[in-house]
Amino acid sequence: MDHRIVGKVLVLVFFTWINLNAWSQNPTRQFKSIASIPAGIKVTVSDGEYIFRSYGPNIIETTFIPNGQKHEANSHAVDKKPDENSFTWATTSNTLIPPFIHIYHKEDRDKKMNPIILIQTNPFKITYWHKGRYLLSERWGYDVDSSMEKIQFNLSKDEKLFGTGNRVLGMDRRGYRLPLYNKAHYGYETHSEQMNYSMPLVISDRLYALHFDNSYTGFLDLDSKKDSSLTYETTGGRKTYQVIAADNWKELVESYTSLTGRQPLPPRWAFGNFASRFGYHSEQEARTVVSKFKADSIPLDAIVFDLYWFGTTIQGTLGNFEFHRDSFPNPKQMISDFKNTGVKTVLITEPFILTTSKTWEETKAKKLLCTDITCEKPYTYDFYFGNTGLLDIYKPETKQWFWNIYKGLIEMGVEGIWGDLGEPEVHPDELYHVVGRANRVHNTYGHDWARLIQEGYRADFSNKRPFILMRAGYSGSQRFGMVPWSGDVSRSWGGLQSQMEIALQMGMQGLGYMHSDLGGFAGDYFDNELYLRWLQYGVFNPIFRPHAQEEVASEAARKDIATMAKAKKSVELRYQLMPYNYTLSFDNNQKGIPLMRPLFFEEPNNPGLTTVAGTYFWGNNFLITPITKAGVTSTEIYFPKSSNWFDFYTNEKHNAGTTVTVKVNEDYIPTFVRGGSFIPMIETIQNTSSYSLDNFNLHYYFDESVAHSNGMLYNDDGVTPNAFEKEQYEAVHFSSDTSAKSL
Repeated sequence: MDHRIVGKVLVLVFFTWINLNAWSQNPTRQFKSIASIPAGIKVTVSDGEYIFRSYGPNIIETTFIPNGQKHEANSHAVDKKPDENSFTWATTSNTLIPPFIHIYHKEDRDKKMNPIILIQTNPFKITYWHKGRYLLSERWGYDVDSSMEKIQFNLSKDEKLFGTGNRVLGMDRRGYRLPLYNKAHYGYETHSEQMNYSMPLVISDRLYALHFDNSYTGFLDLDSKKDSSLTYETTGGRKTYQVIAADNWKELVESYTSLTGRQPLPPRWAFGNFASRFGYHSEQEARTVVSKFKADSIPLDAIVFDLYWFGTTIQGTLGNFEFHRDSFPNPKQMISDFKNTGVKTVLITEPFILTTSKTWEETKAKKLLCTDITCEKPYTYDFYFGNTGLLDIYKPETKQWFWNIYKGLIEMGVEGIWGDLGEPEVHPDELYHVVGRANRVHNTYGHDWARLIQEGYRADFSNKRPFILMRAGYSGSQRFGMVPWSGDVSRSWGGLQSQMEIALQMGMQGLGYMHSDLGGFAGDYFDNELYLRWLQYGVFNPIFRPHAQEEVASEAARKDIATMAKAKKSVELRYQLMPYNYTLSFDNNQKGIPLMRPLFFEEPNNPGLTTVAGTYFWGNNFLITPITKAGVTSTEIYFPKSSNWFDFYTNEKHNAGTTVTVKVNEDYIPTFVRGGSFIPMIETIQNTSSYSLDNFNLHYYFDESVAHSNGMLYNDDGVTPNAFEKEQYEAVHFSSDTSAKSL
């Protein structure tokens, strides 16, 4: 080893020890030995073993195995194999400081670069680094306290924290102790600490992520005691976490999704307009609505059927899984007729089998349900919809049975699957799955439900892209094609105000298709201004799906003439932007980059932007500011300093790095395009069955300050899975060069 490098490391370590050693990891934990193992390094201590593995140059996995316990090898989240033989280490000692072990990637040590892990042997302590930059350190190793297993980390004083799944807390989530337990929050508005997606992932503005790779329920304490600590608490399970580090935000998300998987491209029709409400009671009602869209020339790509497709009442019918023939006398013909006009059918399904349903006796006899502690008798309980059991999707025979239900529906012509109540909504802890007690898989039930559907498609419909709308999921759910939505949001201005934060946070956590029930779901609040502002925001959303309780007209075609005309403009713009939006989805598929992006992605050193959710990037080229209050006539907007920006509707130019008060138009929300951008658009179409790029309009936003710019348009048939990998696609590249005399 080069002694100059050793000296440099020693100085670095010395100051780190001074700053951090006030918190020893565990005064009773003693270092014993270090050794190479396949795909990692093992460090033996007095009360167990640490296993360190690498998943690439900036992803480190740490596992602690206490003495007398076995490691649970299965991860629900990770979709990548660890690097083989990627680590090496060196030790140093000095009379002034305790001995240290420096763990390197092999190529980094060969290049005389900085270590990624420093282990202080006495007192024992682990710290993590990225290119010589300190990230975080364990304050207290895994331990048991009041029946909860805990691990605690040191935070920097001014560090801001994101992630933890789906919440409404403000962008910076530091200061909360948050439950890791998926749970619906009906009618939420501007604050919610517990919702449908609780993910054990913390993201720091210091450009690292900390993912606790364990499905069990628990808590994430993000410095609620104001002592600069981050604590993970769990009821059991794997003692494994990954540290992901990066030089910029896009690289961080790209690295995290390389670990947990990337979203497959949805079918192109999923980027169109949905007719959806709770719900369509009959075939005739559904036909009338679809015909109304066509008569008024409002684009439409799908109709979504809520609970009434299998029963006339909400209660007592979950588990029927077949069309109620009194209300839907010829569902196969209905679905076919819709498809012939370019409208796809999406059906809601639930994992609950009520004791009053048509499938109760069959699922009970075949032992497809979760059980009590005896593992023999189905566990039944009451909830809003009736007395119920729960499908145990962890049993192979249940998976096959459930998939056969879906297979029959898909063969009938159904194009999209909606998985509802998948937290599961009521999931008693006394209930047992074949893999263990409820708390072991509560947070991954929706995740594995989506996996079941995706695997079924791959086996039986390998030429189709699934559309899987799910209310609950987990880390890595995006790789199963899950399209999440933000739950039963209040139909109010407060409900709208929370949606940008939710979508931005979830996009950073890999779930780039998070969206909301446009117009809001819960409540009979009849406000056409709110409805239109929500739809205008929805144009620049991953999914455009209005949805509401049945008392409220959620579909544009059911609105009064004036409101319908304005809503129609938003729907039409959604279709005009489809070439741009579909290209965004391709970028997400290839790199994990979210479609909606926070402003701090572009200005990471601007502390004022870390809490901003009210303005965001739609892809790389649009800057969007939704209007989330009634009667707004002007609003203040910050224009990021990286570019000049042009009003999408008036072409007015706004200079980079300025804050401007702009007028607000009732027909659209403030929308700006980056100087030098290429925006491909089409004329409005009735639905994606007539989508074509034989002709399209290319809009170039000339800015004399932009010397060179690039753009790209991605296209495929919108149906074939992995079309890019199969080389069944086209990519059109654009570029501009500007000088004083020419463009």
